[in-house]
Amino acid sequence: MIDIKDVTKTYHGTGQPVTAVRNARFSLSSGEFASIVGHSGSGKSTLISMIGGILRPDSGTVTVDGENIWTYPDDRLANLRNSRFAFVYQFASLIPTLTIEENVLLPTIFGGTAVLADAERLLEMVGLKDKIKRYPSELSGGEQQRVAIARAFINDPAIVLADEPTGDLDEETEADIIRFFERFNSDKRTTIIMVTHNSDLAARASRRFRMKAGIIEERS
Repeated sequence: MIDIKDVTKTYHGTGQPVTAVRNARFSLSSGEFASIVGHSGSGKSTLISMIGGILRPDSGTVTVDGENIWTYPDDRLANLRNSRFAFVYQFASLIPTLTIEENVLLPTIFGGTAVLADAERLLEMVGLKDKIKRYPSELSGGEQQRVAIARAFINDPAIVLADEPTGDLDEETEADIIRFFERFNSDKRTTIIMVTHNSDLAARASRRFRMKAGIIEERS
């Protein structure tokens, strides 16, 4: 499903160029759950941004379902990001003027067939069905992140890219979120790539990678 070949990204600022990702190469089959660990600045976030069609690599190919996504025109790339990919970040970034259920349904505006019942089902799965009419300001940080994760799954994505999705959560909520990922990975065969600093969480994945100074290597 995902094939990364010789992907490189260098940032050019006012000082010396910084190569964030160096000749990354790996493949994932449909339905795999992969984790990527590494220190801050090791290139993890840059890598998944290139996989997700957000950040263009300087060289190399990102192939999804047999096609190099970086040959797509912008409109097709945007559609791919909404229909096939879903993104979860450390911070929920909810729209404060929308209710919880409206936030979850937001991606359907740009495509998808989900309805209110789907949003309610996802919110129930993350333990928030009783709060669907509330606004983000009425929720804790952990609850807001649960909403963000429910939102990520509303269009039934084939691939979820999660960048430190539990980095701002307590241990109990963190465990609940990982179980949610594992459930979708098992039941829906959703392919998941999770960036994390937490080695215990990384060990839950079926494929485990480490990044250091822009170089990615698979761990046994």
